[in-house]
Order: sequence, then C-alpha cells, then structure tokens
Amino acid sequence: MSVPETEPAADRAATAAAAGPGKPERRDDPRLPWHGKPRAADIACWLGIVVSGLFYWVLLPLRLSLIGTHPVVAELLNGSTESIISAAAFARAGDGTLAVVLLAAIPGLMKFDVLFWWAGRLWGERFIMALPGSRRVAKHMARVRRAGRKFTWPAVVVSYFLPIPSAIIYVIAGWTRMRLVTFLILDLIGALLWAGLLAGLGYALGHRAVVAARVISHYSWWFTIGIVVLTVLFTLRSQRRMTATAAPPAGQGHE
Repeated sequence: MSVPETEPAADRAATAAAAGPGKPERRDDPRLPWHGKPRAADIACWLGIVVSGLFYWVLLPLRLSLIGTHPVVAELLNGSTESIISAAAFARAGDGTLAVVLLAAIPGLMKFDVLFWWAGRLWGERFIMALPGSRRVAKHMARVRRAGRKFTWPAVVVSYFLPIPSAIIYVIAGWTRMRLVTFLILDLIGALLWAGLLAGLGYALGHRAVVAARVISHYSWWFTIGIVVLTVLFTLRSQRRMTATAAPPAGQGHE
C-alpha cells in the first residue's frame, strides 16, 4: 500500500499567507484540518476517519454480545481488550488456540491506524491539536519534531500501552514523515506485544474469564446503554469546560 507524497499543511499555509493580507484562501475553515479548498486526498482521509468513528458506535452492541459466544470474531472486528482476553480464555478451555487468538487480533487492532498516519502526512500539527488528549503532548511537540525517529519509532511500538490515545502517536508519526512501510512494521510489532499480553492474561484466568464474558454477552444491551450514557455525560462535561475556558472574563466584554 502506498500513499502519494502530499504537500505539508504548513507549506500550504505559507503559500496562502504569501497571497497577502485580506486575500484568504477560498473555503479556509478553522474547524477543518486542511487549508483552503480540500483536495481528493483530504476528503478521502477525512471520510475514512469519520467512518472509523461510526464503525465503533455501530459495532458496540455486537462487540459486547460476541465476546461470550464468538470472541475470535469479535477480535477480527474490533480487536478490543475484552475480546482478546475472552478468546484466550476460551482457548484455555479447549475452544481454539492461542495462535489463532494472536492472528485474529492483528486486523482488529490495526484496521484504522494507517488513516491517522496519513492524516499526519496531510495535515500535521493542525490535526494533532484537534484530537482528544492532545493537550498533554502539545508542549512537547517541538522536542518531538527534533527527536525524529528516536522518539517516533519506539512510540509507535508502545502506543498500545501508553495512557494517551494511540491515534495521536500515529498522527505524529505521519507528521514527522515516517515511511508507510516502517510505520506498518512498527505498528505490527506493537499490536503483537499488546495482544500477547492480553492473551496471556486471558489464558491465565481461564474459566473465570469465560464465565464473565458470557455474563457480559447475556446483558450486552444493558452494558451498551451504560457505555453510551457515560460517553454522552463525559462529552457534555468536556464541552462545558471548553466553553468556560473560551468565554471572556466578566467585565471584559465588548464595549
């Protein structure tokens, strides 16, 4: 798989600025990661990322119901933590093998990662700062850029283990011009390490994990409703904080 080399977002911004003040590039929307009129690559990458988000929510009820009945299928679809643990526990009980558990986890874990690498190539830091959790790494961006592969290579490998969204690491990898083949190899190593850790845990738990998975599957709709409600509440709280931060202090409004 190859992605054509594209003009960095910073270069396009400089080109637009060179046109002179009062002449902004057409269709430049600060809410979008690109400058000016979107190219075919911008639209394709953006749609792919939107689809990845929709995929998560559409699959959520099925994701929970499958972990107690067909955990390997759940792995293939989403590579979730609970599906890998459950599949390994079923393997311990004689239903499947650990090799199948590890192989099935790879497409589930990696399926959308390349989209975020591509977003980094296309839009760079502008898109990084739009991602949830990016404020934690914002103050380190210049240092990350200077470090290059000394940071990005190990970061991609351990991205599944870090307390920040993996998508941020993948976007940084693209932004720092990591080659696609290199990214896929490092991402594969990281996916295997993560899947191996979870599979080992599931195999050690054995029958207890199988029982827990079956209970979750039986009450999957209730678990789904609970996850949706919690997500909505956290989103609303986050939006309120952002609104309060953006609002001008009292007494400093427009005269």
